[in-house]
Amino acid sequence: MELTCLKGDELCVAARGRRWTTLTVDEQRAYVMRLLDALEVTDQDKRLKVARAILYLVQGVFDECDTEVDVLHWSRHNIFLLYDMGIFTALLELLSMEIDNSQACSSAVRKPAISLADSTELRVLLSIMYLMVETVRVQTEDDRPEWRAAREAFKNELGSPLYNGEPFALLLFTMVTKFCSMNAPHFPMKKVLLLLWKTVLFTLGGFEELQQMKVRARERLSLPPLPEDSIKVVRAMRAASPPASAMELIEQQQQQKRGRRSRRPLVKQDSLDTYNERDPFKNDDPRDEEEDPEDTDSGIEGEVDPLDRDVIIQPPPPPPPLRPSTERVNFPKGLPWAPKVREKDIEHFLETSRNKFIGFTLGNDTETLVGLPRPIHESVKTLKQHKYVSVSEIQIKKEEELLQCPLSLGEEEVEETPAEILYVGMLPNLSQYVIALLKLLLAAAPTSKAKTDSINILADVLPEEMPITVLQSMKLGIDVNRHKEIIVKAISALLLLLLKHLKLNHIYQFEIVSQHLVFANCIPLILKFFNQNIMSYISAKNSICVLDFPHCVVHEMPELTAESLEAGDNNQFCWRNLFSCINLLRILNKLTKWKHSRTMMLVVFKSAPILKRALKVKQAMMQLYVLKLLKIQTKYLGRQWRKSNMKTMSAIYQKVRHRLNDDWAYGNDIDARPWDFQAEECALRESIEKFNSRRYDMNKNGDFAPVDNCLQSVLGQRVELPEDFHYSYEMWLEREVFSQPIQWEGLLQNPPCNKRRNKDLKGIVQDFRNEVKWKIIGGAPHLKSTSSVNNIDFSGHNRPNAIVMKNQSLKN
Repeated sequence: MELTCLKGDELCVAARGRRWTTLTVDEQRAYVMRLLDALEVTDQDKRLKVARAILYLVQGVFDECDTEVDVLHWSRHNIFLLYDMGIFTALLELLSMEIDNSQACSSAVRKPAISLADSTELRVLLSIMYLMVETVRVQTEDDRPEWRAAREAFKNELGSPLYNGEPFALLLFTMVTKFCSMNAPHFPMKKVLLLLWKTVLFTLGGFEELQQMKVRARERLSLPPLPEDSIKVVRAMRAASPPASAMELIEQQQQQKRGRRSRRPLVKQDSLDTYNERDPFKNDDPRDEEEDPEDTDSGIEGEVDPLDRDVIIQPPPPPPPLRPSTERVNFPKGLPWAPKVREKDIEHFLETSRNKFIGFTLGNDTETLVGLPRPIHESVKTLKQHKYVSVSEIQIKKEEELLQCPLSLGEEEVEETPAEILYVGMLPNLSQYVIALLKLLLAAAPTSKAKTDSINILADVLPEEMPITVLQSMKLGIDVNRHKEIIVKAISALLLLLLKHLKLNHIYQFEIVSQHLVFANCIPLILKFFNQNIMSYISAKNSICVLDFPHCVVHEMPELTAESLEAGDNNQFCWRNLFSCINLLRILNKLTKWKHSRTMMLVVFKSAPILKRALKVKQAMMQLYVLKLLKIQTKYLGRQWRKSNMKTMSAIYQKVRHRLNDDWAYGNDIDARPWDFQAEECALRESIEKFNSRRYDMNKNGDFAPVDNCLQSVLGQRVELPEDFHYSYEMWLEREVFSQPIQWEGLLQNPPCNKRRNKDLKGIVQDFRNEVKWKIIGGAPHLKSTSSVNNIDFSGHNRPNAIVMKNQSLKN
């Protein structure tokens, strides 16, 4: 394909009749420069042609490539070349222009149905920017040194307030709120959300980078290192067999009566055990799974766990070991997590023990053990061995000290991290951003029903002409479902990233975002999302493999039929939907952790059966976060529920971290903890507002603001008078100064300064600027200088000395 950069009607001389892959780097740069020049033309059609030429380069000049590897290679090469030439900045200007295009917005609002044609230029620009961000973000082993330097520069550029004084992510947040307010219904939300997610992921860092940042933060605060790497622990976990429902147990019993007798008539209680007493790999034996009546529905559609698949498809090792010895090292016996204890737990334990054995308490003293029996000493020693102090606790204590002693401690030095810059930019409109994201999440949820007043998120997927054949209808239906799944994936990942990074940056930044999410009904929304056939959602096949890029541009397209579309791909799981479910569960965990009132919301909304159904998905990470949510509300579900769900209780013991002295399985103290949602949230909001006011409020408290009490500096300031004052100042002098008799005795007894004794001199001068009616100008005894009058700007006119003029009138 010949490269056709149209500037007028001429081809670019540098690449006329030649292929891009045969050009030298200098010739490629010359061609890109011509593209940059052509982007500045006023004709929208010509700009769109140039933008599509850039998109073709970004996609790897696929017409000149024979394999998918070649397409990816040239795509990466071209993207770094385009970034080096400044294409991203030029595209950003075009994007800002399209966002502010009021004509396009008003025409889209008036249209009864919006289609792909209404957002063509926006989709081209967003596609180029997304491919640039995602390609530069991913690091490969064969990257050149200049590419690595470009990656760091691009990362700093996106995270810094370089675009109109705010980070690039805020521009995309503005697009989201503008779309949700119905002011720009033609915005392609899927592409905007994907670009926003990848931008935040690139600038703030992923989960592995976050783990390293957490380790460095603990080192700076002189805290002990983390007991384990949570990412490695979760990756090492194995999925458990989910508990069977009552109907499934009845069906299995009937099948057993009709068929062969089982060798084990009793249902084993440890089918969820991954780490049991005899052999941590016992439950992974395929023979045990076949014989266990409760495990017949353990996987999705009868398939094995994907984490186990690579083990099972290998040639069987010789007996007696069921797994190679090297694999046993990765799964040690015992609990996967180290137990943790908070300082409050130790204080509560000692307070209870002192009341029992001594009869009085010592407050927050955790060192004095006089009078307590020996077993209590051993218990306190064990608790202190597993004591864990989080970064958040240190931040809360420091915030309390800064509020108590604002003058002695001085101002806090805030590090300008990317998370800090993003939070400062988001703070004024934070609630709007959160509500907009949740609106989009609700519209894309599979359980949501279409309403007339709901947001139309299909503007960038519906064609101008609706399908007329069965094949076209099936293809559009698959595309619509895939479109919604991608939106859910982007929003869930974005919210989780923001919560985790803001929590590490400062706990109150995390708390304000969490509270906005809770007040916007995020908890019932996530539960509504899971209140569906979760197995069908995880195993959905809303994709057409032959249309995936770059496969579709390199290989010949086979003929699509209704049968092939209905069959779908060969994947047994939709990892996109599984990723979304895990993200939503983690968000729900973060919102409810250590919050009693929000935990009670889970109980009120009857989340236990919804979450228990989610355990059917045999994936270790998802099961872990479901069990965490069940653990925090177990004590409020009653004894009968715990008795009926002993397998779930056992799974919580084996997979979730233990908190020593936590009686989550018994619920002995539930009567002593009333549910006061409003008081708890109001106390948290008060702490958040104090934090934001202290650190980010530009209008500081007047009690601590510096005051200028120097008479000369205050009266020597230039006084700004209205523009029309110089036309009538003579009349003003005659009316306000010369014609008014001055009562010197009254002025001495009650001067204007006495009326304003509670103000500083700046306030007095401000009153003078506004009223200009003091008798000071007429010769107040305490005003010896005429500097304030001489500094009045009369715009070139003669500046009379009002005091001298008044004295002359008195002599006459």
